[in-house]
Amino acid sequence: MGFALLSRQTNIDFAGLRRIAYAISGLFIVIGLFAIIMNGGLRYGVDFAGGAMVQVQFEQPIADEQVKTALQNVSLSGLTVQQVGSEDRDYMLRFSLDAVENQDLREQVSGALKSSIPDNPSSIQRLETVGPKVGNDLRNMAIEALFYAVLLITVYISGRFEHSWFIAGAMAVVLWGAVYGAGYLGFNRLIGVAIGLLVTLVCCWKLKLNFALGAILALLHDVMVTLGLLTLMGVEIDLNVIAALLTLVGYSINDTIVVYDRIRENLRAIPADATEKPTMYGIINKSVNQTLARTIMTSATTLVACLALYLLGGSVIHDFAFTITMGVVFGTFSSVFVAAPILMAFGNADLYHKKASKNDDYERPGEHGIV
Repeated sequence: MGFALLSRQTNIDFAGLRRIAYAISGLFIVIGLFAIIMNGGLRYGVDFAGGAMVQVQFEQPIADEQVKTALQNVSLSGLTVQQVGSEDRDYMLRFSLDAVENQDLREQVSGALKSSIPDNPSSIQRLETVGPKVGNDLRNMAIEALFYAVLLITVYISGRFEHSWFIAGAMAVVLWGAVYGAGYLGFNRLIGVAIGLLVTLVCCWKLKLNFALGAILALLHDVMVTLGLLTLMGVEIDLNVIAALLTLVGYSINDTIVVYDRIRENLRAIPADATEKPTMYGIINKSVNQTLARTIMTSATTLVACLALYLLGGSVIHDFAFTITMGVVFGTFSSVFVAAPILMAFGNADLYHKKASKNDDYERPGEHGIV
């Protein structure tokens, strides 16, 4: 007997719970935006803000104030000391660099700690330095990477579920050119990407690319909620976090595609001459319930791996694992309660049935009784 997480077909009214889900999503987004505003913006790490990051390990536990006092005689502007781990032995030092990068930075930090705390030897486990210009360029490229990922996802969703490859491709090329041109001419890339995302949403709405619109809104929901909670938890945005955000974008869209694919198959199964056709409300509920076991099992197994990285992976991968863990939770939530119900708000079953009923260019094996 095969293993089954759910022994029978569930019949949960997911579409009926959409307003409660929207309220929960709105609450998390508001909390995240409030945290970002109160913090004065996102907390960028050394990768994006520029500066130096030094991880120091002591042989015996030590208080963070004692570490700060030991480094008072070293010119480290904007020094912050953060405990890493739970044994009071590992600390992360962050500070900005002068216009001329210090070549003997390691020796300065090691010498200051050795002379001020001679009875507790220390060693530098990690040292990274990034100039402000490089950090700014990395930040711009990370923002653009997220935007281009959304554009490519728009083309794929529109082509697969709405047979609009050409329209979506042309729209993506124009938006890519506009954002790239704005950055090349010296305009603020963050503003350019924000405008590009807004124009993408408007174009999907006007062109009735509703599947793509739902997928994009679900992805924006995941990224916004995750960034807000990261700021609330005091996590700095660095290259590891950006890599985790791109990973969760791919994970979330994969789950959304599974639900969308089942919705399309259920739409195709509606007879053309049916006197009483089902509504999108019923089709969405049926499709989500049919894919629920797969969704739960996939998310649960992914969470196990993420939690193992978070608890056992060490401080270097800690923020990455934490971001992925939150992304899996909110990505699964958005696929069920954001991406699918949005289809109800922008179309009806007749509209989607016509798009889903378009014949593919190939003949499926066994379609005419011959395999």
